Amino acid sequence: VFARRSARWLDAHRSEFDLVVANWFVTFARADVNVAHFVHGAWLRSPVHVSKLRGGVFGAYHKLYTSANARLERRAFAEAKRVVAVADRVRDELVDIGVPSEKITVVNNGVDVEEFRPTPMNAEDRRALGLPGTQPVALFVGDIRTPRKNLDGTLRALERLASTDASELRLAVAGRVEGSPYPQLAKALGVSDQVLFLDFRRDLPALMRAADFVVFPSRYDPFGLVGTEAMAAAKPIVTASTAGAAALVTPDAGIVLDDPDDVAGLADAMQRLTIDAALRARMGQAGRAIAERHTWARMAKHYVEVFEAVAAGRT
Repeated sequence: VFARRSARWLDAHRSEFDLVVANWFVTFARADVNVAHFVHGAWLRSPVHVSKLRGGVFGAYHKLYTSANARLERRAFAEAKRVVAVADRVRDELVDIGVPSEKITVVNNGVDVEEFRPTPMNAEDRRALGLPGTQPVALFVGDIRTPRKNLDGTLRALERLASTDASELRLAVAGRVEGSPYPQLAKALGVSDQVLFLDFRRDLPALMRAADFVVFPSRYDPFGLVGTEAMAAAKPIVTASTAGAAALVTPDAGIVLDDPDDVAGLADAMQRLTIDAALRARMGQAGRAIAERHTWARMAKHYVEVFEAVAAGRT
């Protein structure tokens, strides 16, 4: 209904504007610039798409829903003069569904380097957030009701650390607990005492500052702001190449796994960061420098350049 009504309104008022910008498919009206934050055609092919993990009516519904969105997005991208991808990964996915590469501009999502700033926290500060005061803490952030963010792999990696010099590591999990299968999985793996399920939190910048490093081995993420937020907070990030923001993580700022399901590799990365405070500090500094080159202000400047070029007919 919104797509049809907005199209009628835009058709009637288009002459009043220099530019129409849309985010993916939200209207049947043609957009001059379309910003792609997510590619449903790529998501449908992902091995962790809901339809591949759940059968029955629920899985069938999600397959139908994503398929319909994939058709609509192809139309929206085809009609736009310029398509903006929020990550290199999204650009590649757009090309895969038929968007000409010369029509695509990559503008990475920005990060608030003031909100996610590196500020030292003592044991008392950490306890006030519900975290251990002195034990090393890894922070996991994301939807923990589905396997897409890969909390299950993270818990299995934590299990592997039980007999290592990183056995003191505690995993803090920020994500809605209701409906999540992972507290039960933690219990089954014998790591319940090492995991703090924090539920949904609004103080993520403080949690970032309090943690020793961040774990984000997502199996599918077009971008994933958690990665750049961790770097802005000067925290090392353990992530996977299947998260779009991983392309910004250099080897001196974090650890990027080729395969998000490489539990042994994930455990090794977590162990290295747990036992080596000097490495964490070096990576944190390098990550902060990267984040400072990807601020919201710089992102906005790039968008303005795209808008001006399209409005002037230079694209």
